[in-house]
This record gives sequence, structure tokens and C-alpha cells, in this order.
Amino acid sequence: MEPPKDFWFLMGEYLPPPLGILVLAAYLEAHVENVEIEVLDCQAERMTWKGLEKYVESSNPGIVAPSSVATCNAYEVLRTLEIAKRVKPEVTTVVGGQHFTATAQESLEAYPEIDIIIRGEGEKTLTEVVKALERNKPLSNVKGVSFRSNGKIVHNPSMPLIENLDDLPFPGYHFVEGNMKKYHFTMMAGANTGYALIEGSRGCFHRCTFCSQWGHWCGIWRAKTVKRVVDEMEYCYREYGSKFLWLTDDNLSLGGRTKELCDEIVKRGLADKIMWFAQVRCDDIINNKEALPSMRKAGCLWVLTGLESHNPDTLESFNKRIKPSDAKEAISLLGENDIFAQATFIIGGRKDTHESIEELRNFANEVDPDIAFFMILTPFPGTELYESAKRNGWIEDANLAHYDMAHAIMPTESLTRRELQEEFYECYRSFYGSVNRRLRGFFSTNRLKRRTYRYLASQGLLKALRKLF
Repeated sequence: MEPPKDFWFLMGEYLPPPLGILVLAAYLEAHVENVEIEVLDCQAERMTWKGLEKYVESSNPGIVAPSSVATCNAYEVLRTLEIAKRVKPEVTTVVGGQHFTATAQESLEAYPEIDIIIRGEGEKTLTEVVKALERNKPLSNVKGVSFRSNGKIVHNPSMPLIENLDDLPFPGYHFVEGNMKKYHFTMMAGANTGYALIEGSRGCFHRCTFCSQWGHWCGIWRAKTVKRVVDEMEYCYREYGSKFLWLTDDNLSLGGRTKELCDEIVKRGLADKIMWFAQVRCDDIINNKEALPSMRKAGCLWVLTGLESHNPDTLESFNKRIKPSDAKEAISLLGENDIFAQATFIIGGRKDTHESIEELRNFANEVDPDIAFFMILTPFPGTELYESAKRNGWIEDANLAHYDMAHAIMPTESLTRRELQEEFYECYRSFYGSVNRRLRGFFSTNRLKRRTYRYLASQGLLKALRKLF
């Protein structure tokens, strides 16, 4: 189930398919006989909380498992479980994802509406949970779960990771077939372009201190074969008309594999029919620049790269293992290959001051990506940053809804949270307030850049940011 929730306003108006739930549903369908599965996407159905309550009452589920990917959506997940328990007290409620995996003990202590937490990779564990509940068997033999037993919280040993991701069935888009034409990403591809998510790999072997991905996936990178990835891309395009595809890989590692992926896309005649987006480290862009022409030829028109900071010491504290000089080179290489460049920058490190953040703004303007996203350093549970912040008492805001990288959760050594929030606004005002940049964007010969700048202007982004403080 995808609960009713607010989307991250910095990205504008968008509606993605609930990929995590669809992958779990497809795996369950393939491995549990006669299981009855319903996938409810409240966003696509425009279902309110009252509507959700009526739906639970009429469908009478045995298990309710809402999507629970991000920390900022934890309260929507809990509200869903509260509704389910109120309507049907005997229902079994299950949550998973990075936030609840990292906070399994605390969450089971604080929220009685949670029955079971699935830690880490969910397919095999959820399947075993369903089988145990069907057969009225205890959960004691199910790896990867945390639950209550006889008044105590139990954490079973972890479930081993799936060795071959090609063994996963295609995501269960057939469960939301009636909604497939509704999924879109207005800023990136327009309001009427079919939108789907493609998972090419899981995990990342880099260990950035602010990122929960590498820890959640045990620091291991696993990839589907190129054939399987392109099979899935072709399936989404042929069956559902999805022309904009977001590769959800935490980091699309360039090099031989990417060249092979692009060649396969071209070989199948998809390159001129789809547009795809990927996240790539800036040092990978530089070290594998020979792959960029193939990416552009294969329909990769948009790349997001994390530049983060102008300061070598800050980058070192993040364990980014990149240099500030990489930023300009990576953005230039993307431009030379006619690939739209989206860059991210982070403020709010412990040593940040008014002066250092002004230097970052100047750095962003100098590097000059097509668009820039500024984010406030956020201590997500499951990260090294969170452990340090918790240990040192830096966290001043415990409202999980604010853990969206747009709210200041912690002060720096010299800036209050309020001052940091104001600096966040100034970052966006500095970059997008430039008349010259806006004119170049509005009248760019690049259709993506032209549409993006016109869309951002229509959204009143700076006004929305101003409301945060």
C-alpha cells in the first residue's frame, strides 16, 4: 500500500509508481500459492485518509504492509497502521525499508500499531512471514524480522541477500495497471509522459557518511545483467507506454557495463523512443568519459551528480572521496555530450559558517550546472552521521516529517537552525534569482532546460522555501 502523503516539493509535481511495493507483490505472487494480493496506491487513486479507512473496512485484509522508504514519510506509515488496527484490530501490520530497519528497536518500543518489522532486503523475508502467518507458525524461524514476543522485542538473525537479482520477477505493474497512465514527472518529462522506475542494481560500495544506502545494503553492490535491465525497460515501454525511465541505482557505475547497457538499448530500437535518467558520481563521469556519447545516443538525456561542496575538508568529512576540481570537469563533460546536468550541493556541516555557505553559492554559480539542488545535511537513522549527531547531542528537531533535506535538523558550530534555514533559502535565491541564468534557461535551445526553467518559475519555488522559516 502506498499511503496518502505529501511529495518532496523541491521536485515539483510528480507521481511515481510504488516500485518497492510492486517488487514485493510480484515476488509474493511468484512464491506463495493462492495468495490474494491487492496493491493500493492512494496517491494515484487520490484517496484521502477517510477513503483509506473505508477501503480497509471493505477489503478486510489479513496483512497490511504500507510503503515505508523515507524517514520523512514515517508518520504517514504509522497513521496507515493506526487506521488498519482501528478498523480491524486483529490485522497483522508489517513495515520495512531503511528507516524502520535502522530504528527497529525504538520503533517497536514506541509504536504499538507495528506488529512486524522486516529489516533489510524484503522479498524473501516478507514471503516467509506470509507463509508463517498462513500456517499459524511462529516467527521465531523467520530470518530478517523484528517483533514482540511475550512482552519482549525479538530481533531474529538477518536474512541473506538475494544472490542473483535476475531471479526477481518483473515488478508487479499489473497490480496497478489502471494507474499506469497517471504516473508522471512533470519537471523532467512533462505531465503526459508515462513514467516508470527501473532498478538496475542494489547497493553502493562507497561509504558517504550522510547516506543510508550503503549500510542498508550491507556495503555490497549487486547488479542485474544488462539483458535483464533492458528487458525491463522494454517491457515498461511496450506494455504500458512508459517513455521516461528513472534508473533507481544509487550510483550508475560507468565503464564497460554502461557501454554494454547503452549498446543493448540502441540495438533494440529503444533509444529514440525513451528518455532515461541516472545518478552518477562526478569522478565516475570523469574517469569514464568515453561512455558519455553512448549514454546520450541511448537516450540518457539527464544525469544527476553529487558535487556537495567546494571545501576539501567538508568533502573529506562526508567521506565523498572526490575533489572540488572534479565538479567543473564533470559538468563540462555532460554539457559537451548534450546531457542535462543536475547537481546537488549540501550545507549544514558542523564547520559551516555564513562565509563558507556564501563560498558554496559562488562555487555553484561558477560550476554552473543546468539546475542545482541544495540540501541541508540531515542525520538519517542508519548513517554514520546520525550516530555522531546522536552521540554528540547535535539533533534539535525530532519531528520525522522534517527529515526531508529541506529542514534544518541540527545547528552548526556557529549557525543556529534558523540561520541555516535562511542560508538554505539564499542558496536557491542566488542560483535561480540570477536574471541571466533564468533568461538562458527560458530560451535555451535544449528543450529539457527550457521546460525545466519555465516549470520551476511556475511553481513559485522561492515562495515555498520562504515558508519553511
